[in-house]
Amino acid sequence: MGDQSVAGAGPGVGHGWNRQRLRSNNEWLLLERIRTAGPLSRAQLARETGLSKPTVSAALAALEQAGLVCEAGQFIPERGRISVLYEADPSAGHVLGVDIGRARLRVAVADLSGRVVARRDVPNRGRTANAVADAVVEAARGAVAEAGLIPSEIVHTVIGTPGVWDEQRRSVRYAPKLPGWSRPGLLDRIAEGLETAITVGNDANLAALGEYSFGAGEGSQVLAYLLIGTGLGVGVVKDGELLPGAHGAAGEIGFLPLPLPATLSGGADDAPRATLEDAVSADAVVRSALAHGMTGPLTAREVFDAARAGVPAAEAAVLREAELLAYAVAVVSAVLDPDTVVVGGGVGLSADLLLGPLDQALKKFSPVHPRLVRSRLGEEAVLLGAVATALETARPEVFGRRSAAIA
Repeated sequence: MGDQSVAGAGPGVGHGWNRQRLRSNNEWLLLERIRTAGPLSRAQLARETGLSKPTVSAALAALEQAGLVCEAGQFIPERGRISVLYEADPSAGHVLGVDIGRARLRVAVADLSGRVVARRDVPNRGRTANAVADAVVEAARGAVAEAGLIPSEIVHTVIGTPGVWDEQRRSVRYAPKLPGWSRPGLLDRIAEGLETAITVGNDANLAALGEYSFGAGEGSQVLAYLLIGTGLGVGVVKDGELLPGAHGAAGEIGFLPLPLPATLSGGADDAPRATLEDAVSADAVVRSALAHGMTGPLTAREVFDAARAGVPAAEAAVLREAELLAYAVAVVSAVLDPDTVVVGGGVGLSADLLLGPLDQALKKFSPVHPRLVRSRLGEEAVLLGAVATALETARPEVFGRRSAAIA
């Protein structure tokens, strides 16, 4: 997806040794330990990191002076001395996550703990690419103001969008559902309006990271996330790391033709073929329901509601959707062998109807059979993935800035 993230080794690692850098690395080690396992006392930190108690005390004093940690209360044992507990100060910095979809724009401001402190969720009414970009800026600036911040206090912003980010062209490729979105400069327009540094990520990839970090994918070795809504995409996370592919296009299975072009079997038919995305998107569910006898206008959600109510035409449309999704899962499973496949996106909200027939159809398609689960984050997955990715950049950046200020 073209995402850039800062490695978790911490500032200063790999740049040679000196006393100041050693202190910085010790402080980063303690800060990350407190963030992931805190609140902790000096003695606990010394035991868990292997650092001496004087080293821990000096590092904690520096972190407290920099505003990176704060006291979180006391530990009172049955015997022995009372210990002060320390936690990472979540207000030391803030990030912005953005989810740009064809139907809605979602924005969230989060502190360094990942807690969302302000958000916006508005319809995407932009009729031009510029209008969409400006609406993103308006929603984001509103959320920042609601959080009591100014734009310069946002450390980093991550924007999730359909398609693949092309860093060289500064544009998004393969996002036909957002007309004009491939024009160079649009995301730079957003960055200028937000007054922050931005990273652009594919929405399915960010959703996979969100589900891995906060949702149903926790603990998976290889997680595949199916984002099914106005389009179809797959995000893959292995051992906590995103697998974007050489050009950021890994998981773009929506491009697969259905059926296979006749040219592959010796024919001469060069006519455009329907794609997997055409067949399984929300619009496809509606088309299938209409073809089976329902009358419109309809939305995919209304079709699923009708299926729950026992309407035969809706039930047939849902079964068709499940069978096509089983084909998509079979493709992903054959290539990546995931242990968990999360069904998400707008269509994924109806996973209660889809997972059973999907599971049955998958057994016919493939001997590789991963665990199938519904998204725990629902329509928040892309947004929370954007927040999680922004935090990977922001945490070491905030540490570096504040540590340098007191050095």
